[in-house]
Amino acid sequence: MSDLVPILISKVNYWVYIALMMIGLWAVIAKNNLVKKIIGMNILQTAVILFFISIGAKYNATIPIIMHGHDAGHHAVNAIDYINPLPHVLMLTAIVVAVATLGVALALVIKVHQKYQTLEEDEILAKMDEQ
Repeated sequence: MSDLVPILISKVNYWVYIALMMIGLWAVIAKNNLVKKIIGMNILQTAVILFFISIGAKYNATIPIIMHGHDAGHHAVNAIDYINPLPHVLMLTAIVVAVATLGVALALVIKVHQKYQTLEEDEILAKMDEQ
């Protein structure tokens, strides 16, 4: 048990990401208000982005720029000394997609509200059954 505590404390950022994911998933599943569902989806997306950024980080590593020329010397490149930029670049793309998804979702919510005069999922479904 005593060996487990330092491991759990050293990975506290992952526990935060899991908590954020569960909050977002709970909001998407349990809430009836469409805006609250969208906020939950955004929290879930943010947690996933933070998770991928954190697994792309490396302690005591440098950026992957290899100098060629007179000052560089001729030595072997050790991949362990460099950070992998791919997760960070992909998460920049994911942020753009998340913002676009949020904008489209909010635009759809505005149209739903104009048509049904409510944002509650149960009331919208009831009004759809009446039609």
